[in-house]
Amino acid sequence: MSIKSLNMIGPHHICVLYVATAGLQGPLMGSDEQEIVLLIYVIIDHVQNKIVGVQQYPIRPQTADINENVLSDQLANESVLTDELIKQAGRRLEDALGEFEAYCSSLHIDPHNSGFRLVTDGQLPLRQCLHPEACRKEIELPSYYTAFHDLRKEVCRFLAKTDETPQSVADMLEYLQIKPEAENEFYKKEAKDMVNIVQRLILDGHRFDVPESINLVLEPGICSKDDEIDSNCVVRARGLPWQSSDQDIAKFFRGLNVAKGGVALCLSPQGRRNGEALVRFINQEHRDMALKRHKHHIGSRYIEVYRASGDDFLSVAGGSNCEAQAFLSRGAAVIVRMRGLPYDCTAKQVLEFFSSGENPCTVLDGNDGVLFVKKSDGRATGDAFVLFASESDAPKALSKHRECIGSRYIELFRSTTAEVQQVLNRTLDPKVYETPAQILPPIHPVPLLPQHIITSGTRKDCIRLRGLPYEAQVEHILDFLGDYAKNIVFQGVHMVYNAQGQPSGEAFIQMNSEQSAYMTAQQKHHRNMVFGKKQRYIEVFQCSGEDMNLVLTGGIPAPVSPAKAAPALLSPGGNMIPTAFHPGPNFPGYAPVQIAATPLGPRQFVPHQIIYWPYPSPPVSPTNYYPTMPPPSAMPPQQPQQAMIPPECVSLPPMGTIPTIDARLMSDGIQRSEHEKPRQNFPQNQYVELII
Repeated sequence: MSIKSLNMIGPHHICVLYVATAGLQGPLMGSDEQEIVLLIYVIIDHVQNKIVGVQQYPIRPQTADINENVLSDQLANESVLTDELIKQAGRRLEDALGEFEAYCSSLHIDPHNSGFRLVTDGQLPLRQCLHPEACRKEIELPSYYTAFHDLRKEVCRFLAKTDETPQSVADMLEYLQIKPEAENEFYKKEAKDMVNIVQRLILDGHRFDVPESINLVLEPGICSKDDEIDSNCVVRARGLPWQSSDQDIAKFFRGLNVAKGGVALCLSPQGRRNGEALVRFINQEHRDMALKRHKHHIGSRYIEVYRASGDDFLSVAGGSNCEAQAFLSRGAAVIVRMRGLPYDCTAKQVLEFFSSGENPCTVLDGNDGVLFVKKSDGRATGDAFVLFASESDAPKALSKHRECIGSRYIELFRSTTAEVQQVLNRTLDPKVYETPAQILPPIHPVPLLPQHIITSGTRKDCIRLRGLPYEAQVEHILDFLGDYAKNIVFQGVHMVYNAQGQPSGEAFIQMNSEQSAYMTAQQKHHRNMVFGKKQRYIEVFQCSGEDMNLVLTGGIPAPVSPAKAAPALLSPGGNMIPTAFHPGPNFPGYAPVQIAATPLGPRQFVPHQIIYWPYPSPPVSPTNYYPTMPPPSAMPPQQPQQAMIPPECVSLPPMGTIPTIDARLMSDGIQRSEHEKPRQNFPQNQYVELII
């Protein structure tokens, strides 16, 4: 019987493929992203039911360290593999794949022939291990790795079992009443057990004629809001790079079969991609394997994968726009989104944009292949979607990113059918283009100590930290200070936030003595704070309560390193103290940075509201204020306050009426008015208050 006739009735060679990774084995294999360390191939002649070839390839992981263990304890205990064997005899994955293909040629077996079939122990070896790793390492697998037989399902078909599926090689041996192999010539004895199972099935007349396929290409598809989506087939992926396309997401799930048009990129209220996507798979089995890729990586970013519902998918990918349905039904292989178009741009200009330059490409169906996105009132948004016929047009089209139409540069992104539906659905809702009011969430402070108690005194028993990561919390500051943190007074850590409730990167800390503050500033100034993978050097200054108060109320800042000027400490910063005298055009160069709309008297300064929280500090501590200053007419009358005199101050005798002066900075060449008063002399022991 010829091989040609065998192709019509079934496979002529069955190749048992056994895969082991350096990490978890069994049902969790591949879920930890560990690399493959072992490939075993056993070729069986289906006609004669005998082994015709055996190859075993130890694989050396790329991340293997010569001084560290490669194999997990589980794999080391269940096999005869050792770390020394992997490090010395191991080869690269791509080399092992090439060696096997050369070995097949030496046996005059063509693995690319449809009569050559791979058999694996379940779905994981190919779908969760080999294909994802080859994709990460940019290895192009031969086509025969896209079709295989799941030995567990073949045993169920042979025994006509529909209620229960074996979960391991041991279960299959038990179902078929085969004794486990005692003598083992393989690195892993399960490989020999799989060979015995396959030969038993062939001997009993079982036919391997229903292979499973692995789709490498994401096929486009249109989803209507009236469709029914199985909630057991949908996942939500979070943390995606904002520039990710549907093809990038399909690569992340390489090995699993995504349904047609099954990747829906989620958009923010502003119409931008928000780093999330809903992915629909062909069945629940593939969805369950997708959930095991939780916190796998795209580049250096880990991706979170969660369950989602069919309604979630329809809310993003489902469409009822007839114009979008007609546009997407043209059978394009590539969709490109254009952003930043002139509002009067025409389809002819878009066609010329892609057909000119170094990498010209043709838009599918001419003008009909361009769809402009418009608002509900018909006005242009500056966005458009463009169709291309083949995958080879994608790099050519995207190479024109940031080229110009007229005087405007155009941004280009790979898009999806779901994104087209989502964007056009939004255009039907006029509320999308309304500017939402900016409402600050209410803040409920926990009053602890008045401002004048905490930010008072000239003792330099405080430290000021500057340059903190915005994500830093109180516990990170305590770790940074180390042993010096034990000198912090009770409720003495105050994180500084701005008026919008966002971190300013600063903190004030009250220490138990000036010596503690001095030693902390000396030892921790310009030291690095480790926050996750970040390292930030932190500036630490010794300061007093008065310095702290001046900084928080927008006055003179605390001392800074002489190499750097002091930046604004809070955003937005506090107003300058208004004065009775405001320089005008006659005094150039002396205008204040910020002047209140209505001049106030010299003693009518209204500080911003400052609120303090207990230790550890909640989200807005020690200060949160709103930079609004009421006019003088709206200000409540000032009540007399009892002066707080520190005990170390020397009592002064009561003083009578103190004369005032108008102290001005006079530039050279400016003549005094003849009506100006001469200089005034004051008696000894009196002080002069200058309002600047």
